[in-house]
Amino acid sequence: MKYMGSKNRIAKHLLPIILKNRPYYQWYVEPFVGGANMIDKVGGNRIGGEYNKYIVSMWNALIHGWIPYILTIEMYVDIRDNKGNYPDNVVGWAGIACSYSGKWFGGFAGKVKTKAGIRDYQAEAHKNVMAQIDNLKGVIFLSGSYEKIEIPPKSIIYCDPPYAGTTKYKDNFNHYNFWKWCRDMAFKQHKVFISEYTAPPDFTCLWSQEVKSSLSANGKSGGNKISTEKLFTYKVKL
Repeated sequence: MKYMGSKNRIAKHLLPIILKNRPYYQWYVEPFVGGANMIDKVGGNRIGGEYNKYIVSMWNALIHGWIPYILTIEMYVDIRDNKGNYPDNVVGWAGIACSYSGKWFGGFAGKVKTKAGIRDYQAEAHKNVMAQIDNLKGVIFLSGSYEKIEIPPKSIIYCDPPYAGTTKYKDNFNHYNFWKWCRDMAFKQHKVFISEYTAPPDFTCLWSQEVKSSLSANGKSGGNKISTEKLFTYKVKL
């Protein structure tokens, strides 16, 4: 699914590092699952957590057979402005799949005339999501904040949190508390990996690469910008 800040294009670089030497029974947990563009490429025991209850409802409906439908701009606006009148999964679908660049109700995505011709962004989103579903069956999707999700012992935890200094999310995410939580999880013998542009000095960078993204380190979203994506981990010092 197209999602603001998606790791779909770099998953092939990140997952071999994250999943290295993973036993078949070990749980893989994403507390910020979003568009599920990493977890859909992972097998075995999986948990996908997400603070946005509408997105969780959408994924749960999709993996249990719900087929989303194309929205008109009038339907999109009504869902955006009257969320309580619609099932949560429909709100989730409108908020992400039917929105510009996969940003939560960031503007209606429909048919647009481009240099290459007419593009139907919503139809593309529908096709892409339906192609994901088989790979997501078996995932346990849970709604809640990252620190409230129950994580099985000695799991692999991959975090793609709101990036500091960007406009991807509202400014109410407490980055200090998040990094503290990552340290706490490492001390509990989980393997913790984090995607970000920067990290506190006691975290180790395992991988970095310049990529084009609709979200960049300069704090702007939309279009294509170059930023250096990094993967960090925290190693407990004995």
